[in-house]
Amino acid sequence: MKVFISHSHTDTPLAKKVASALEESGLDVWNAEREILPGDNWAKKIAEALEESDAMVVLLTPEALRSKSVHREIEYALGEKTFNRRLIPVLVGAPENFQADSIPWILQRLNMISLPEHDREEEGIRQITRALKEVA
Repeated sequence: MKVFISHSHTDTPLAKKVASALEESGLDVWNAEREILPGDNWAKKIAEALEESDAMVVLLTPEALRSKSVHREIEYALGEKTFNRRLIPVLVGAPENFQADSIPWILQRLNMISLPEHDREEEGIRQITRALKEVA
């Protein structure tokens, strides 16, 4: 299974940590740093990655929720049958850090994984891995 991690560029360190854990568990994770080379058409590479992926993990942070790119990636996943039950929303940080209407209503209807900051981050990452393995 190939996994696309949707995130804000400010959340790249966390996305790398999640990607590393998923790869260690045997999943194939699309990595922009490896796949997009200088001079490449960034938008085209992202589109190709989405088409080739079987699942998406969305790291929901206040920055990601303001990102038009993240919203477009979520919309793509919601419209593709291959992502059925394979769109994993991950709320990063304390819920009180989010405005009630900032999370798209459709994601609020999905079972969301909570990824507390720093001290309990590992358990959240294990939950992401388990969720993807169950639908693989």
